Amino acid sequence: MEDIKLIKGNEAVALGAIRGGCDGYFGYPITPQSEVLETLMELRPWETTGMVVLQAESEVASINMVYGGAACGKRVMTSSSSPGVSLMTEGISYLAGAELPCLIVNVQRGGPGLGTIQPSQSDYFQAVKGGGHGDYHMIVLAPASVQEMYDHVFDGFDLAFRYRVPVMMLADGIIGQMMEKVVMTRQRPRWTAEEIAEMSDSWATTGKHSGRERNVATSLELDSQVMEQRNERLQARYRQIEEREVRFEEHGMDDAEYVMVAFGSSARIASETMEMARRDGMKVGLLRPVTLWPFPSKRIAELAAAGVKGILVPELNAGQMVEDVRLAVQGGSDKKIPVWHYGRLGGMVYSPDDIYSELKRRSDECAG
Repeated sequence: MEDIKLIKGNEAVALGAIRGGCDGYFGYPITPQSEVLETLMELRPWETTGMVVLQAESEVASINMVYGGAACGKRVMTSSSSPGVSLMTEGISYLAGAELPCLIVNVQRGGPGLGTIQPSQSDYFQAVKGGGHGDYHMIVLAPASVQEMYDHVFDGFDLAFRYRVPVMMLADGIIGQMMEKVVMTRQRPRWTAEEIAEMSDSWATTGKHSGRERNVATSLELDSQVMEQRNERLQARYRQIEEREVRFEEHGMDDAEYVMVAFGSSARIASETMEMARRDGMKVGLLRPVTLWPFPSKRIAELAAAGVKGILVPELNAGQMVEDVRLAVQGGSDKKIPVWHYGRLGGMVYSPDDIYSELKRRSDECAG
């Protein structure tokens, strides 16, 4: 049955894992996402659903435990924050190379290095450009509410198994630590051994039976020709994902002369900026990418071609997603419209007024 709770974003991830039929969570505590593991330990889902919850000795260990569980066809996941995810990138590349599904949650903090425990969005490049070595992609979901922190667990597992790829939920310390009302869906049952064997017979290591070759979960292939064929198969799958799974939201776009493109917590702040601007008679719209990869490049190109005067990209970093916005504009329209970036660094967060001041300054430059 459905029920409603007032919870933190990190707690929503933990509850989403339990109700989403997760088989195993393997993680390591790091601020500002430690409540994911703490909530799971408090709720003790191994007693009710049989879900395994284990604090690994490190982030490196946790991602390799995810690899093992995913190789068996299980719904498995981990969570961490920026420096911890950096330690996981080799394992994530192995998961992508072995074509194994899993969910990784990154609640970002300011960097580089150990940085601060305050929120940031400076892991965008790491998430959408692969992060680890090799030609691979993850599907990247960017929640902008506590409800989406919960919902994206379900979505993440569905997408991971639909395409046999790692999926990352790229959140930040604001969304992870804030409290909001969340509508909790009914319990999704864990798969039985028979269901896993049936749906993953062609790839999971569930035991060899007569009638098929043994399955080996590995990213290693010493024959270059065979490795090229594997890469080509992955690239074809990524193109399919780009065609089918682009997700975004639009607000105030019908008559917008200026557009803001923002994700996660920045989109929430920019939403208030849009309302302020419209009260002052400035026609401003907001596009929020829900999937950072695949990115809504085609829609942004359409907006540029339709006569938008300029695009402002507020993000809590030195300018990362703005590069993809510029590529979309330049690659999809003959009209050269300006694309501006506005950011704060190291865990500092802007206000709606800050963004509005930047938007007015840029629009005045454009008009002059």
